[in-house]
Amino acid sequence: MSSTVQGHCDPAFAGVREVFERHFAEGRELGAAVAVHVGDRKVVDLWGGVADRRTGRAWLPDTPCFAFSCTKAVTATAALLLAERGAYEMDGPVTAWWPEFGAGGKDGATAAHLLSHQVGLPAFARPVSAEEAADATARAAELATQKPEWTPGDAHGYHALTYGWLAGEIVRRLSGRTVGAFVKDEFARGLDLWIGSPGDVIERAAKLTAGRRTGAGADAPRAPGHDLLKRLADAYTDPQSMMNRSMNNPHPGKGGYNNPVVLRAGWPAAGMITTAPALAGFYRDLVAGRILRPDTLRDALRPRAGGPDRTLLVDSAFGLGFMRPSQTFFTPKQGRESAFGHTGAGGSIGLGDPEAGLTLAYLPNLMGDQASGDLRAFRLTQAAYASL
Repeated sequence: MSSTVQGHCDPAFAGVREVFERHFAEGRELGAAVAVHVGDRKVVDLWGGVADRRTGRAWLPDTPCFAFSCTKAVTATAALLLAERGAYEMDGPVTAWWPEFGAGGKDGATAAHLLSHQVGLPAFARPVSAEEAADATARAAELATQKPEWTPGDAHGYHALTYGWLAGEIVRRLSGRTVGAFVKDEFARGLDLWIGSPGDVIERAAKLTAGRRTGAGADAPRAPGHDLLKRLADAYTDPQSMMNRSMNNPHPGKGGYNNPVVLRAGWPAAGMITTAPALAGFYRDLVAGRILRPDTLRDALRPRAGGPDRTLLVDSAFGLGFMRPSQTFFTPKQGRESAFGHTGAGGSIGLGDPEAGLTLAYLPNLMGDQASGDLRAFRLTQAAYASL
């Protein structure tokens, strides 16, 4: 096994370390970190490899990494906390607190539709630059005027990037704060987790290295058949497809998702920089009832949308902001009923399981090829469940 891996691993969870080390030994990683909690006990905190391929800078215990769509679960939690406090009705009309949103036939949309990818706005109608995307207020206003791709509530399709300005508008309008500020103030003050990162965090963050194909959204289905793989690959590269339009607009610009313009802005769907221990710590606190009341979380995990996804072209399942087990959130059999969380492009994952008392986060900087099925996160999750 490779000696690049450092950190703590409870002997009972040696299988997680073995998988993590094997990925490095097989050349599947550049730099990465994985953290696991059982209840409040941290049983795995491992890291290794290179944070920046260009300079050779090592990955350290506190190296943060861009987490892509793992961000969505954190943004949704902020919105859920406001609903719990009575700021709005989850199944009430969005127009009650965002009157302009009723344009284009969206007057029947509810906050639950916004949070479960059912509102019909998976992509902007025009190309949006990274600089424009930094203005969350303007992007939300733009989406409010758009005609939906389907009547809200009639179907679902992954809102890879627009999700952040839709769910995030709940937070902005009803708290008067950005998503990043609300999250820091309310439940991430002690965590190395930022949606909108300061300069010193950007400086020490891991630098992403592209794999063969990445987008800003969910992991593609693991190991599907050849015909489906071809259909997914074709859809990803077709500029007219819903998948391409959802995942690649706004475009991050020069440097891709290493672009400081994106990292400073903190896109609320795919803009979080965090460490694996912090992301696992977020799920630990969520499962323990320290962020949301247990009844709020239970209701948020209730599947609201499932089956064929109009964006991803495979079956997906969503509660209120959280992925549930499906082809886009592939979990071991022990977690197929109770696991929740969110994947991110290139292979990252944040996961919680209230029944098992397990929380896990994994962040790599070598982006996997989603169309071929990146199994690194699944293997680590499988090893964690097997260690319980």
